[in-house]
Parts: sequence; C-alpha cells; structure tokens
Amino acid sequence: MAKTFKALSLLLSYPTPELQANARELREVLAGEGIVSGRQRRTLHPLIEGIASGDLFDLQERYVLLFDRTRSLSLYLFEHVHGESRDRGQAMIDLKTLYETNGLSISATELPDFLPLFLEYLSTRPLGEAAETLGQTAHILAALAERLKKRGSPYEAVFRALVAIAAAKPKDEDIEELMQEPDPDPTDLAALDQAWEDEPVTFGPGNGGCKDGLVARIRAAKRPAASPEA
Repeated sequence: MAKTFKALSLLLSYPTPELQANARELREVLAGEGIVSGRQRRTLHPLIEGIASGDLFDLQERYVLLFDRTRSLSLYLFEHVHGESRDRGQAMIDLKTLYETNGLSISATELPDFLPLFLEYLSTRPLGEAAETLGQTAHILAALAERLKKRGSPYEAVFRALVAIAAAKPKDEDIEELMQEPDPDPTDLAALDQAWEDEPVTFGPGNGGCKDGLVARIRAAKRPAASPEA
C-alpha cells in the first residue's frame, strides 16, 4: 500500500479549501515513502506551494481550463482510449468491477476512469501491482505531460512522476500517435467544439495499444479484496 499514489491523486484533484489547508503535508508523504525521487519531488514543489498559497478562485479557474475544458488534457483515461465509442461503457464496468473486487467502493456519480480515483485505487494495492497497473496507462500520462509542458503548467510534474513510477515505460510511437489528437487553446471555443466532435482516438499496433493492455489487465484481475488504507 503506497500513500504516494493518494498524494498524487490529491494534487490532480479540483482545488478546495481543504486541499489548500493540507497541501504542504503532501511533501512529507512523498518524502517519507521515497517512491518519487528527490529530483522529481523538487519539481512537484512549485505545484504544491502554488496550491497552498494561491488564490482559490484562480486555482479553480486554471484547473477547469486545463482539465475540464480541453479534451486532449482530460483526466478521464478512457477518453484517450475509447473516446465516445460503445467500448467505453464496458471498459467502465470492468474497471468498476476491478475496484470493488479489491475492496474499493465508488458512488454512482463517480466515473471509474477518472485519474485521481484510479490513483486512489492504486494506493490500496501492493506497490509492485500498482506500478504494473499504472504502466498500462503510461502512454496517456506521458502525452499529458508533454501537453502540459507546452503550456508551462506545474501539473506536468505529477505526470512525469507517475511515468517514472510505472513499471512499463511508454513507447515513443504510442506517445506520438496520441500527440496527433487536436490540442486547442482552451480559450478558443470554436476549436474546442471541433475537438470534441472528432472521432475517438485509438493508438498502438492495430489500434490496440493501451486499450488492449489495460482492458485485458482489468478483466484478468481476480485477486482477493484488500482493505483500503489512507
């Protein structure tokens, strides 16, 4: 069980007064477990400090512009794998089943592929298993990191840390294919509308790639349930 995943999950969550009040404690969690290297922890400090001391309204506006308004930065993992195809519904069911099989219950209003929730689930699993599961999404995480780098966003550091933790590293060709997805300016409403109307994104050999690996990993998970720990 690794609290590091929970800490990274919180850093990718919508900014709230509670998150602001506790943001600096996340440094202690990350340093205590040592799963994230010292160099990577230092790259996370600007984001943590910004959340802790920034204007809450500004933080929330930045978050919405990045992750809610722009499809190419969506924190819903299957958005980058299935788009709006019918396969997404079954993948959601499979992922929800995986969570429940291993002791994590989610409400009816939560979508299983939301990255902060996915990381919360990983925080309840043994580190080796968590790193293996995380590796199935490494292509997505790396592409998101590249897009955030282009924007000069401190959130990039979270995705770099996750890619470093993942057991499997993303292939350049898979990242490049994901990077072909339209990535409009979040203030350009016409471009955003067009991006949301595009065909679902697929990638990897035979248009499988991450989708086949992640869904296979989900459907193959038959381990006994474990008690979640904060």
